[in-house]
Amino acid sequence: MNKVLPWALFISLITTFISACSPAPKSSTGMGQLLDGNTQGYSPVSPNVSLQFPDDHMAHDDFRQEWWYLTANLETESKEQIGLQWTQFRIALAPPANLQPMVQQQRNPAVDSSLWQTEQLYMSHTAITSQSNHQAEEKWSRGHQSFAGTQADPLTIRQDDWQWVSQSKLLFPATLAVASEDFSYQLQLDTAAPFQLQGDNGYSEKNAAGTVASYYYSQPFITVTGSLVRDGKTDRVSGQAWLDREWSSQFLSKTQQGWDWFAIRLDSSSTLMLFQLRDDNGEQSDFYSGRRMYQDGRGHNISNEQITMTATAWQQTASGRYPVQWHIEIPSENIDINTTPLNSDSSMPLSIPYWEGPIHISGTHTGMGYMELTGY
Repeated sequence: MNKVLPWALFISLITTFISACSPAPKSSTGMGQLLDGNTQGYSPVSPNVSLQFPDDHMAHDDFRQEWWYLTANLETESKEQIGLQWTQFRIALAPPANLQPMVQQQRNPAVDSSLWQTEQLYMSHTAITSQSNHQAEEKWSRGHQSFAGTQADPLTIRQDDWQWVSQSKLLFPATLAVASEDFSYQLQLDTAAPFQLQGDNGYSEKNAAGTVASYYYSQPFITVTGSLVRDGKTDRVSGQAWLDREWSSQFLSKTQQGWDWFAIRLDSSSTLMLFQLRDDNGEQSDFYSGRRMYQDGRGHNISNEQITMTATAWQQTASGRYPVQWHIEIPSENIDINTTPLNSDSSMPLSIPYWEGPIHISGTHTGMGYMELTGY
């Protein structure tokens, strides 16, 4: 971390950020503590706002948080199944108009604040998962044109040498290159499918009361080719990927412990996005969100009362105990499926501990996808 903020301020902010995400008893606050908070000075998420492309591929610094989130189900030339995740998070440390006086009081006068001052913190995660191994890496940086952020043309989403670089202002085609301590990869990403707007035309509610929401769109139909280096060995890989984009000034309320999220490719040439939000006593909440999506751009939302998700097996990992197998029923879609992880021990023991990994689908449909579990 290079001169992100004066150290006293930086340590205070990061301590608060990490402590909100650390494993805690179910009686403690969870992800809601991180993703709720004082929204004064930040832009709100409002219904009936039309998302604009390519502008909304870029960072939204006036919102408190956002992420670019890619998951991929890949296969090597020897038919080994590989899961891959890349995520870039942006976290606003203060509303844009409020940080300057605080930083100027504590800064080193020898440092030009116009070069070093920032309200934006970037955190990136990446992971490679096989049946026998799961490797995860994390990187932090300040928001600065030399270190982390976005640019419009060509569209670039980067933190140091972890970079998504498109060929134009559009999101695709693009190259994603990441070099971590234990592995590296370079992928070519492309799609001809329209973007899918989650929720109500991109306005995605996050609680039953409708008081918390994000802007949320997905691209679940991405073709992938490229190379992956592990333990000094290079493998050619190919497969399918899924990109989620969200931004908000309040993703959850303080009473919400976390979520269980699924990105599923079904054998019917359709995809399924599902998540449930849990309250702070660890019980499943009655709030769910789902959308069935097709490559030609068609899609429809699935009503809350049609979705039933039941954990059927748990796994103790280094970062917590997670429900790694699920039974999912959606009668309106004639879906009755079970999910099984490629690797049950796919926890992410990072600053924000969670579980993330590839899954297989069986039942009325077969397929594969990705699962994320937070707040356990």
